[in-house]
Amino acid sequence: MPAGNDSRQLDGWTEYFQRPALKQVFKKDPVQGILEIASCGDFRCNGAWVKSFPVEAERYYHFSARYRSSNVDLPRRSILARVEWKDREGKRVEHPEYPELKFADRSDWKLLEDIVQAPAGSATAEVELVFRWDADGKVEWKDVSLASVDKLAPRMVKLGTVNYRHTKSSGPEENRKAYGKYIEEAGRAGVDILCLPEGMTLVGTGKTYLEVAEPVPGPTTRFLGNLARKHQMYLVAGIIEKVGDTAYNTAVLIGKDGELVGKYRKVSLPREEIEGGITPGSEFPVFDTEFGRIGILICWDIQFPEGARRLAEKGVEIILLPIWGGTEPLYPARAIENQIFLVSSSYDSTTAIWNQRGEVLAKADQEGSLAITVVDLNEKIYWEWLGNLRGRISRESPPVDEVEAH
Repeated sequence: MPAGNDSRQLDGWTEYFQRPALKQVFKKDPVQGILEIASCGDFRCNGAWVKSFPVEAERYYHFSARYRSSNVDLPRRSILARVEWKDREGKRVEHPEYPELKFADRSDWKLLEDIVQAPAGSATAEVELVFRWDADGKVEWKDVSLASVDKLAPRMVKLGTVNYRHTKSSGPEENRKAYGKYIEEAGRAGVDILCLPEGMTLVGTGKTYLEVAEPVPGPTTRFLGNLARKHQMYLVAGIIEKVGDTAYNTAVLIGKDGELVGKYRKVSLPREEIEGGITPGSEFPVFDTEFGRIGILICWDIQFPEGARRLAEKGVEIILLPIWGGTEPLYPARAIENQIFLVSSSYDSTTAIWNQRGEVLAKADQEGSLAITVVDLNEKIYWEWLGNLRGRISRESPPVDEVEAH
């Protein structure tokens, strides 16, 4: 579709509103090439700009659209694009697609983009630019296109995790050396990112949190950095971080170049850690790698849905979980409800890798072993009756943002 201020890009777009009594305000700006929808002043209003594009069944298409909003309370639920597949009689074929928000786009105009495949029997793709459930906001759309492309190439990553508990240790230095041999083994196997357990410098030492606390960067990040650089892989490892007289239960992310990429400080603390002097973190950071966006949780975080949900809403595809031990049914539950891969490294529960269906792809059953598997981050998962669940979750999950504001 033409870009810029070519007025032809607005051709064929028609208004849709769910209820005539709640019709929103629809405007076309042919000079700027913008489609606008403004609220009707009622939270219940639900409408869209709609256009049909001819497609060939089973071919792949690149969808792209940009939007800019103002005064919208909860954009993730109120603003979306939907691709409805129709046959020659105009009947729905399979489930619609929900193109995802590209979080790397920092401009005012947010990008929704996806590669979608027209299902068997489809003849048209009905694109809907939706604005709903907001009493006083406005959304502008531009640069909408649906173009035939080749099938999306696989985006492969080799995931690894360690099942090992060091015992009767003299301290952090001995622990680092003990875990080093498993890092070396994973490196020889070509692992792209390896998960190590929670408190790897604490376990088996008999020491307190404060006694093993260290700065970040510090001795452990330097040790891990040397091995990460040697094997050209990412490492995630749990340690106790010291900042002045404050201690955090932290997981560090070390890059392929051996440098500290970032860290996550455990937000959800159990009573034992609180009593031991650990201070909670307050943020759920995400990290971009050459293979995809990852996030980190630590142990007790997995007991609650909020942490994983916040990471997923930021576009995370893999969650790394250093964990002492936990409620095991929650591991696949978090993978399913957020449509992400989950990698755990544990002492007292399962060390494994789960996919978006909650299935175990690889498990380290034996003490002193690794679980390794290769996954394709571009593979879409379609559920019976639901379609591509990942695209629907953020649009249909509860408005917790609003609940927290009260």
